[in-house]
Amino acid sequence: MFLTILSLLALLVVAHGFLRVVRYFWQWLGYDVDLDRAVAGGYVSAEVALAAEGDKRALTAEQRRELALGRERMREEFLDRLRIGWYQVVFLFVIGSVAGLLLEELWMLATAGVSQSRVGLVWGPFSPLYGCGTVLLTVATFLLRRNGARLWQVFLVSMLIGGALEQLTGWGMEALFRAQSWTYVYLPDHITQWVAWRFLVMWGLLGVVWTKFVMPWVLFRIGEPTTRRQVVFVTILAVYLALDIVMTLVCFGRAARRDAGQPPAGPVDQWVDEHYTDEFMSNKFQNLVIGRDL
Repeated sequence: MFLTILSLLALLVVAHGFLRVVRYFWQWLGYDVDLDRAVAGGYVSAEVALAAEGDKRALTAEQRRELALGRERMREEFLDRLRIGWYQVVFLFVIGSVAGLLLEELWMLATAGVSQSRVGLVWGPFSPLYGCGTVLLTVATFLLRRNGARLWQVFLVSMLIGGALEQLTGWGMEALFRAQSWTYVYLPDHITQWVAWRFLVMWGLLGVVWTKFVMPWVLFRIGEPTTRRQVVFVTILAVYLALDIVMTLVCFGRAARRDAGQPPAGPVDQWVDEHYTDEFMSNKFQNLVIGRDL
């Protein structure tokens, strides 16, 4: 129990440090500070912005209200004109991949005291299931939000997206690579091997929370590209992720053929066998069962 708490604290410290680094990097990319944009757009007065840059505890109740309303107005006007494109999708995939992985790790530590590598790609701390889920949830619920959908509608759509994503991913992994990352057959409320009612409800609740509280802030923070530095960075990030996904598929495909006793068919297979061995795959994807073990 003590080690579990210690591990959780260590993860939180690492996450806090990572967020600080991201904040500094964000500013280096050329994103303006909220207060600067708020003043330039006339959402808050220069006096309130100047006071907020100092000790925020010294702000009066009226100043706090003006600051909050100004930021909310600025965010809502931005979302009203936003059209989600590749720029936002790349950021959403990365945010969802990393955040989902971290939350799952925290959940497993807190509930089962288990810590293991739960990544989904060979390079980097990414989980494509959470990344794709974040992108699909955002695109769908953003349209629902813009059309004034009610929360129960967001809940149902989020359930369908989450269930379809889990079913397709689980089935695809087993059918194509004879691999399994999770199964719900031991749960009394399972619908299929990869879908259970309790997790459909969790997907629905996640969609509601994401739409109501998180997504507007995240999309506003991502914003739209205003500098060449931002475009270059996101392009490099997109290329890296594409190569990571392709390399992961190649490694899983070769691992399945190795398990079936097939020798390397060419220099690519030989290179994969040398650098991405069964031991590497086992250590990298610790919650994954491949081949005969399945």
